[in-house]
Amino acid sequence: MKRWVPRAMRIAPELDPHTPTAPVRERQALLINPFYPKDPHASFGKHVLTPTLALTSVAASTPADWDVRYWDENLLQGPPPSDPMPAVVGITVHLTFARRAYELARWYRQRGSVVILGGLHVISCPDEAAPHADALAIGDGVALWGQILRDVENGCLQATYRADFRRPYRDDPPPRRDLLPRNSFLTTSSLIATRGCHNRCGFCYLSTKGLHMPYLMRDVEQIAEEFQRDGQPYAVFTDNNLGSKPEYLRQLCRALRPLEKIWSAAVSIDVTDDPSLVREMALAGCTGVFIGFESLQNDNITDAKKKSPNTEDYARRVALLHDNGIQVNGSFVLGFDHDREDVFENTIRWVEENRLECATFHIMTPYPETPLFRQLESEGRLLHRDWSKYDTANVVFRPKHMSPEQLAAGYELCYDRLFSHTSIWRRRPKDWRAVPAYLAMSYLYKRSNWMWHLLIKYRLTAAVWRPLVEWTRRRHVRFRRRLEAKPETSRRGSTVVSAGV
Repeated sequence: MKRWVPRAMRIAPELDPHTPTAPVRERQALLINPFYPKDPHASFGKHVLTPTLALTSVAASTPADWDVRYWDENLLQGPPPSDPMPAVVGITVHLTFARRAYELARWYRQRGSVVILGGLHVISCPDEAAPHADALAIGDGVALWGQILRDVENGCLQATYRADFRRPYRDDPPPRRDLLPRNSFLTTSSLIATRGCHNRCGFCYLSTKGLHMPYLMRDVEQIAEEFQRDGQPYAVFTDNNLGSKPEYLRQLCRALRPLEKIWSAAVSIDVTDDPSLVREMALAGCTGVFIGFESLQNDNITDAKKKSPNTEDYARRVALLHDNGIQVNGSFVLGFDHDREDVFENTIRWVEENRLECATFHIMTPYPETPLFRQLESEGRLLHRDWSKYDTANVVFRPKHMSPEQLAAGYELCYDRLFSHTSIWRRRPKDWRAVPAYLAMSYLYKRSNWMWHLLIKYRLTAAVWRPLVEWTRRRHVRFRRRLEAKPETSRRGSTVVSAGV
């Protein structure tokens, strides 16, 4: 089914070729998050839930005698600024918007700016990125940015800068949230407490060749203070897996609990191994988790080399989260080698039976230099290398037990079902007190793509979302009082599927 998508959500803002070359402003830096086309099947609202932490964290390492600006093209405010023309432009590059990043780089370089490219795609494909930049920042940009700007000042810029991710994470400065347009996001409190993940799934970008990201943690007091200082009622943790170290998560929860705020985070389902930890999360304000279930077939989990509980035990674990007032957004990858045409119906039925408040579907996508990419390349199953289509919404390889067309149609079917009135109602919470907020969220987030480009363009995201957020926070504070009065359960999880490592 062809969906209407506003032009502003499909096509990047035009870069005026007639903009004259002007003298650059010394010690002026501009950081850009390039535009990327939005998947018409998923919610447009998810793109403005929180700002990217990568660039605001890099901005925090800017020397005090430099001015720095932040520009996100996905906020629909037009192309990045050029008056004054910045001396240095830093652009983050992901494979899905690499082409746009290179267009921006060329435009600014033609007008005298020094362009620095960084990000995951630069780590995985440096030879491709190098011709488009004056310098590459490979690795930890926070550690590199200050040195790069000093070298620009002194006329000794190098072609490549490298830094690993082993520096103590607590030493990073807090992100520069003052650079953000606060009305453009549901919350500007995007937090990150840990870096890395204990899993190394073959399809995940963390398994990219050349990317070595040890699991590092910031002091829990730093996170609590940062959350409190931003003045928002709700935060989103952008960690790959906040629960990789259970005892650290427990300490973090105890630091967050006195704030009486709410938050959500990505965790793996094995966080439910210890029910007391789930309870601590709830008492600390966790209202939702994003869980990469990936598949409901154990063979797929094993092939992906993911350490995960047995898939037959997923339902019990979801129920444990629900019992503690925590909503579940389940992430599922479609197109594994053990998937057949029934995977779509089976997955959505399981989502509905277990009342997942939300689900996110991804077509299996082999990111460059990951084990999955190398496997499919060696088997001759890659269809092309148009990176703009490597966005988990397009089929870029030949599945084993279905055609590319069947996989694409099944992906669309999953979202059609999930966003239907019937499915939204079937998945309503059992606790009637949570139903109104759930329905409001579902219809605003999932069924309002027709208006999201207007909310984003006119910076109404915060105005529309935050009353619902505050309502949810107050309801959850009351829920915590009831939860505190209940006796604590001690039931533990069961068998684990071998990760093959």
